[in-house]
Amino acid sequence: MLVLSRKKGESIIIQDNIEVTVLAVDGDTVRIGISAPNHVDIFRQELYVSIQEANRESTAPPVSDVEAFMQFVRDTKEKDK
Repeated sequence: MLVLSRKKGESIIIQDNIEVTVLAVDGDTVRIGISAPNHVDIFRQELYVSIQEANRESTAPPVSDVEAFMQFVRDTKEKDK
């Protein structure tokens, strides 16, 4: 991981076409602006993780009601131990 120090108004450039600028610093909160081409997707980490999980769930094979119930029973038994 590259670690840089930047002050308000200063920027970093990534691969000639992405610019990250520090807009404001207020206590523990830093506001940043990102300029990038339209084809580059930019997400907050927590949103990106949520999207990835939803994608994995949508591509998982369907589970029958019986299989889901049996898994629930197994999980419940494990928790009781």
